Amino acid sequence: MASAIRISRLPASNPHHKPSSDILLDDNRFHALLSDADWGRLPLAIWRRFSKRHVDGATVVYVGEVEEAYFNRIGWWLAQLARLVGGPLPTGAETGVPMVVTVTEDAASGGQIWTRICARSHGFPQVIHSSKRFAGPTGLEEYVGHGISMALRIFVEHEALVFRSVGYSFQVGPLRLELPDWLTPGDLTVTHSDLGGGTFRFSLDIVHPRFGRLIRQSAVFREAAS
Repeated sequence: MASAIRISRLPASNPHHKPSSDILLDDNRFHALLSDADWGRLPLAIWRRFSKRHVDGATVVYVGEVEEAYFNRIGWWLAQLARLVGGPLPTGAETGVPMVVTVTEDAASGGQIWTRICARSHGFPQVIHSSKRFAGPTGLEEYVGHGISMALRIFVEHEALVFRSVGYSFQVGPLRLELPDWLTPGDLTVTHSDLGGGTFRFSLDIVHPRFGRLIRQSAVFREAAS
């Protein structure tokens, strides 16, 4: 009988493990999108996570657990419909399940490929792929596939790094079309806040101007030992 592989939930810190963030601090791509004053307001741990750049194709792994998941009725249907364009939104409302995020340097775009793996009590985990590209009207965009991307602005709020959507677009070849508001899910906000002790919270909120909060998911992570 094949043995099962269990993903550890928030592994204990290893005093002999030196996270990659302590080794590579030569990336100013995110820093360049903020003023020096705002960048300086970030906790050192967040500064380290967003100031490292691995060789192309190398990956950093964060292991954690979902602590909150919410959908209103419209948000649930939105997440299901989004499967038609690759499933970029969470679809499960379970909490207390393991979640893994990997960040891989992308040689082709000069950005990062983010992969999120969220376990379920039954069936296969949900896998979400997206690419952060340092391009577009704001200098940063999230590409989810099928020609769809979302322009982002970043802010520092309450010592957390906040990514907020400021427009969606659809691209076919060289043609790029801005999507009208009625074809978008509303305002998307991702917040990265440090919790100390090597852990951090990653939260996603989608709020529609008419239908209110559609989706919220948050999870707590720690960088996995290599």
